[in-house]
Amino acid sequence: MSVSFTAIFEKGEKFYIYYCPEVPGANGRGETIEECRESLKGAIKLILQDRLEDALKGKPDDAILETVVVE
Repeated sequence: MSVSFTAIFEKGEKFYIYYCPEVPGANGRGETIEECRESLKGAIKLILQDRLEDALKGKPDDAILETVVVE
């Protein structure tokens, strides 16, 4: 499954900074936009995986778990 997010890159004095408004906490910096892009992908992946794992800890045993695709 492929999901798209908004990436905002801003040029600072020495580095580019980046963030993703849809995923709070997905931000950082890099020397190039390419470096930022790859780092942002990794940050989004880690944050969403952590949120999923955290949410599943409280799931009742009889709850139904399925994947929903949003296009």
